[in-house]
Amino acid sequence: MTIGKPSRRRPILRASALQKTPIFDLYWRFATERQAVYFRRIEGASSPWTDDPILQQYKFTNAYRASDRVSQFLIRHVIYSRSYPDVPNEVVFRILLFKLFNKISTWQLLERKIGPLHWQSFDMGRYDQVLSSAASAGRKLYSGAYIMPPVALDSTSVKHRGHLRLIDLMMKGDFVPRLLQTNNLQGVFELLKGYPSLGDFLAFQLAIDLNYSTIIDHDEAEFVVAGPGARDGIAKTFVDACDADPVDLINFMMDRQEAECERLQLPFRSLWGRRLKLIDCQNLFCEISKYTRVSHPDIVGLSGRTRIKQMFRPQPQVVHPWFPPKWGLNAKILSATPAVPQDNLFPVTDEAF
Repeated sequence: MTIGKPSRRRPILRASALQKTPIFDLYWRFATERQAVYFRRIEGASSPWTDDPILQQYKFTNAYRASDRVSQFLIRHVIYSRSYPDVPNEVVFRILLFKLFNKISTWQLLERKIGPLHWQSFDMGRYDQVLSSAASAGRKLYSGAYIMPPVALDSTSVKHRGHLRLIDLMMKGDFVPRLLQTNNLQGVFELLKGYPSLGDFLAFQLAIDLNYSTIIDHDEAEFVVAGPGARDGIAKTFVDACDADPVDLINFMMDRQEAECERLQLPFRSLWGRRLKLIDCQNLFCEISKYTRVSHPDIVGLSGRTRIKQMFRPQPQVVHPWFPPKWGLNAKILSATPAVPQDNLFPVTDEAF
């Protein structure tokens, strides 16, 4: 039985029917400048890469989700690493293991202490021992990018142990064969939602991550879930946001991207010809929600937050971009940007020991 009905695009909203705030134009200006910063960095320009004081001071994700450092590590070193088999069970195991912690140094720690991370040889006790030892030493096992709730599968209430049990539950059950039968991203999302602790936000994020692999290939332009940050950004962008479905508004932004950049005379650089997809437009709403806490503190959203917590700290090395081969971008990138040896992209950090 397949999961997820064939996707149909939602109705396109008319631009004239939406009452917009000044944040609507700022959304496109922010996307353009954030993308320009991305290209300036990978093309070797010296810092600062922007004159925008807010972008200089605070941390914001890239305009395209797959360009972010953690996503790049996932794609290159977890999903498509030549050191690992590309059979479905192993690919799914690696994605789940990496993304439930969402932290590069945790993956590196496990590889260093255990060796190659295979489902076929998965020993939950051994993984637990490594992670427990690191946690006792004060190491952070989870990313601060978003909250990963605990899962009630372990009587000890140890967070990482619960997530190891969740992986074990999914892999020993029928998750992988059902995943292979999905028709679309919505089907992947609905499948993930059936597991403990995976709510709307996390299920959608995991669906996107699984879709970077070759085991499924669904259209990122057909399904999206609006997370809390995106809903806050939407409320700041549209006067009558409460009267519309946030999914329709995210679709609206994806559909309008070229027209709005042309209207504002913005030199937006796409990802080597790849348009912003729904996941990217959703993420941009999250980032504009943060940006406007400083730029437009008078425009209040849903969260009531007034400051940005994460400061910008440039990484010592710039990640040379590499994307899922099925997107057809890597040959274009190789001819357009300086090559960087793969082994130098993600040096093992002290936190991984």
